Amino acid sequence: MYRSGSDAPRPTVPRLSARRAYGIQRWVAPNRFYRAVARRLVRMPLAYRWFTAGERIAKQRLFGCRMCAQCALPVTGYACPMGCPKQLRNGPCGGVSPAGACEVYPEMRCVWVVAVERAQQGGHESDLLRLHRPVDHREWGRSSWVNYWLGRDDNLWTSADLRAGQPIHAESPIHAESPIHAESPIHAEPPNRAGPVS
Repeated sequence: MYRSGSDAPRPTVPRLSARRAYGIQRWVAPNRFYRAVARRLVRMPLAYRWFTAGERIAKQRLFGCRMCAQCALPVTGYACPMGCPKQLRNGPCGGVSPAGACEVYPEMRCVWVVAVERAQQGGHESDLLRLHRPVDHREWGRSSWVNYWLGRDDNLWTSADLRAGQPIHAESPIHAESPIHAESPIHAEPPNRAGPVS
């Protein structure tokens, strides 16, 4: 279920405070300039690689990012769920201790416990009720910023109406073939999301 070794996911407590991370969101929101930058990067492989390398360094240091390119940080209190040894994107496993320790690494706090605490600090606890799609492993190592600015990740999680206990229909984004690519046959309205800070 989980990998061992130096490349295995490990729970990380973000270095950037929740308030600051949420506050920075507006500076990276898609706009005409960022979309133009993203389109240019996609056409220039070398520049894209350098940009992605810079993103990797910043996000790994600040959030323990593993570069899945399907960033969930804006709706998980800026605690990266990919640091979970079991790669759980929709909440903690049944093994989290009453004190909030990870089942696999008992000396560390569960990433989902950290996510809840940080979301509450930022007043965003309702974001934790959204359902996240499984990770598209073809995207690993790519830039989540570029994906975000180009609208390729607009359907990474369910929209607000699904949080309210409404039934999930066959055309729900949960059943989409690929949540990342813009040409994905997703019929649901894209969620109102803030983008990756890092």
